[in-house]
Amino acid sequence: MRAKSPAKPGQPGELLTDHLLHTLTALRQIQARIGTIPGMPVDFWICAALAALLHDTGKVPYGFQRMVGNTPDAPRNWGERHEVLSLGFVEHLLPHLPVPTRTWIAAVVAGHHRPFTGGTRSLLAQHGADTAADFLTRYTPADEQHLTQLLHWLHTTARLHHLPVRTDRPALRMPDLTDSAFTAFNRVMDQWEDALLDDGPHGRATTLLLGAVTMADHLSSAHAPLDTAHPLTADYPDALTARLAATGHQLRPQQQGAARTSGHMLLRSWTGSGKTEAVLLWAVRQKTELAAHCGGNPRVFYLLPYLASINAMTRRLETELDAPGRIGVAHSKAASYHLARSLEDGCPSNDRQDPGLDLSKPADAAAKAHSRAQATKNFRELLRIGTPYQLLRGFLAGPIHAGILTDSTNSVFVLDELHAYDTRRLGMILATMRFWHDTGGRIAVMSATLPRVLADLVDDTLDGHTTLVEPPTTAPAPVRHRLHLRDAHLTDDATVDEIRDELAAGRSVLAVANNVRDAITLFQALESHCTALHGDGSAQLLHSRYRRMDRDTIEAALTARFGAGRPRHPGLLVGTQALEVSLDLDLDICHTSAANLEALFQRFGRVNRLATQSLAPVIVHQATYTTRRGTGDKLWADGVYDAEPTQLAWNILTRHNGRTLDEQTVTQWLDEIYRSPWGTRWRADVDDHRTHFTDAFLNFNAPFTDRSRLTEEFDAQFDGTEAILLTDLPHYETALTTGTNPKEGRLHADQYLIPLPHWAAHATRYNKHLRIHTIDADYDPRLGLLTLHYNHRQTYQPGEVI
Repeated sequence: MRAKSPAKPGQPGELLTDHLLHTLTALRQIQARIGTIPGMPVDFWICAALAALLHDTGKVPYGFQRMVGNTPDAPRNWGERHEVLSLGFVEHLLPHLPVPTRTWIAAVVAGHHRPFTGGTRSLLAQHGADTAADFLTRYTPADEQHLTQLLHWLHTTARLHHLPVRTDRPALRMPDLTDSAFTAFNRVMDQWEDALLDDGPHGRATTLLLGAVTMADHLSSAHAPLDTAHPLTADYPDALTARLAATGHQLRPQQQGAARTSGHMLLRSWTGSGKTEAVLLWAVRQKTELAAHCGGNPRVFYLLPYLASINAMTRRLETELDAPGRIGVAHSKAASYHLARSLEDGCPSNDRQDPGLDLSKPADAAAKAHSRAQATKNFRELLRIGTPYQLLRGFLAGPIHAGILTDSTNSVFVLDELHAYDTRRLGMILATMRFWHDTGGRIAVMSATLPRVLADLVDDTLDGHTTLVEPPTTAPAPVRHRLHLRDAHLTDDATVDEIRDELAAGRSVLAVANNVRDAITLFQALESHCTALHGDGSAQLLHSRYRRMDRDTIEAALTARFGAGRPRHPGLLVGTQALEVSLDLDLDICHTSAANLEALFQRFGRVNRLATQSLAPVIVHQATYTTRRGTGDKLWADGVYDAEPTQLAWNILTRHNGRTLDEQTVTQWLDEIYRSPWGTRWRADVDDHRTHFTDAFLNFNAPFTDRSRLTEEFDAQFDGTEAILLTDLPHYETALTTGTNPKEGRLHADQYLIPLPHWAAHATRYNKHLRIHTIDADYDPRLGLLTLHYNHRQTYQPGEVI
């Protein structure tokens, strides 16, 4: 008997017994990685192992074997639910277990592909009116000899792996199996058809159990092992200490404090003070303690607010930890796509938008094999860089996303620059922190300027179990900047003339705009002048709307010219807030549009970063206040930043125009802003969004109900979408076949992706053949995305997004 269609024409599909054994083996690997999860029943992993062994046993019928090409007859769709028939094996092999335990295992077996309720694809919609006779009709004929042999194999394998199956071996025929499946199915539906009365531990435990089994199914199908050697090793503190000593330096006090901290940490330290190294020192300790306490190999998630910052941070950590190719990236919606596709069951629906895969067709079978491999990538590495998007998407739960939640238990989380999120996203992240806290996680929040209100929000979320680490008062932040204000906008002629003079004086100038349009306008006004003075490559532009290949080229060039610790060169760097996080840069002068105070000081931190120069001018230019789509009459600084906190920041800066700055002073200014009426409303808004997200997504009282209705609401909050230029479509298709395997081809093809905001998705078109969104747009490799067209109308200007 076969479990899968042939991955390649002419080759047999995977044996059913091989697949079941591989799934059980993968489940044991997952258990070894995760360890004991707080709050879970003591038999959690035993139940998970039994569900993994039995999850696909319902593939015995002739109809399924024909569908996967394992009979003399031509393959055709089967249309039945193999996981429902698998319930008969649960009932037959585990009759001695308490009914609640047996029902728990059965629920996960039944739910590993489709929801129980909600929508036409649910199991109740298909089986809810069935009788026992209907089950027999649906799931026969089947080879009785194969059934007997499979049952013998299951019994023997379970005993070899110390799983508690029945000790006797009574005969089983198909009518007995379908009767048992019918009984178990109705008992499972009776429990889960309606939501639990509360979202207590049973709903959460069931979701995590489902996640463990579906994650094992991914791994077994892709035949890809999990990484076991952590790139963040126990000898990192000694290696860092030795590296610093070789250059005459030592660990800073806040780095030493982070290394000593056990449990959740708030790290507040100035830009350029070694926060990244400090949080890695902290993570080493948490990883060691969690492994000792839970018996696993904790994952470390380094989460950034901007998609555009991830590649730079990945390269930085690969260098810092000497771990090339061993750090994962988790941020793309493609990950969710492949998770969904890898769970396709070979029974297409009548849904015209997404009919599903037909595994009787070789092309669809190959597509599923590719998605199995892609889905496995989301779990493989032990250290991953990303935005919170993919982790938060786990709360959509169900068979597609529950594995993300299970994988996140007993893990270490680093959240960089939490202030960068708006109130809605911040509320979502705080609610998620609580889940991580309750399931064994350790959390660090790091920022150069951590206001008291944000520290209090995190502390409240984590039940007060946080430690604040910051430089001692005897080691104040270096004074690196002098503040200047300008009434002229960043793109005004007066500003352009001032920057030209600075370039002529041999300075390196950073100019940060609030939106892409302003950044491009300023760059075009200054590029030729800078190039004439200092040569090709001396002027660079960076924002978030580039193809990956072009962004990588630009980041490499600007890091080579303006990287911290490198010889200083004159030149120009223009960008948006994409420059604020992860890029380790050091220039002489900063010009920036007015924004909220946290964003401004992130920008200032890219100037005189290492305090090796005299006081560097940081020049803030008045913003233009306008409305933007979908927000009514509300005003925004250059269409991006909320006007009220931007104006509050401007008022404070006005009082200190011409004075020197340091991060300790800025924290006091932030506390003043958050004590204002706007700050009170801000705090209430965050609390409201935290409550809303908790109620909508962290309620596990119906883990087997279709939650697809929540998907669009969720997608609107984070990464948006990715698309390729219509003119790049043939190059994208060619790239998919580049290299020695599909993985290499996908890496080549992904270089054509351009990130877009969620609201711009309506201007994309979906290419079903390549399964990629396309856009008709004006694009320049140096300037990025310029104008996006839809139905021959211009609908997108880069100034509308960050």
